[in-house]
Amino acid sequence: MDETGVLGLLEELSILLEDSKPVFGKSNMRQIEISAAFEIMDEIRDTFPSEFSQARQIVRERQGLLDDAEAEAARLIEDARSQAMTIASEQEIVRISQQQSDQIVADARELERQTRAGAEDYADEVFGHVEQSLESLLGNVRRCRDRLNATTQPR
Repeated sequence: MDETGVLGLLEELSILLEDSKPVFGKSNMRQIEISAAFEIMDEIRDTFPSEFSQARQIVRERQGLLDDAEAEAARLIEDARSQAMTIASEQEIVRISQQQSDQIVADARELERQTRAGAEDYADEVFGHVEQSLESLLGNVRRCRDRLNATTQPR
């Protein structure tokens, strides 16, 4: 048997039929050596299981490759989804952090404004007390001077 398998055997059968002699008076009928035809047919029958087995093996290998490719594609898709979720999560964390930072700055500015207003009010109150104390003290100084001047002037 040659390397081509069933196709080669079918070619041999075809050559056997072409080389056979026509039946006298009937051009569409041929005389062939039946044992040669049966031998080729037996070889075809013997070759079929082997070629079917090879074909099944090829189909299994191809299916295995397809399954591996599908599994790899699924893994790549899952990795891409995971990376997309990580990136989205990181962006959300950055967005939330920025909001919190903005809120902290706004709160600090408000606290600064309130503290400054409170300090100014307190300073005004302290200066008011100092002013009252100074006015009272100035009044005492004037009275003391007036008494002093009143006792030292000739009468």
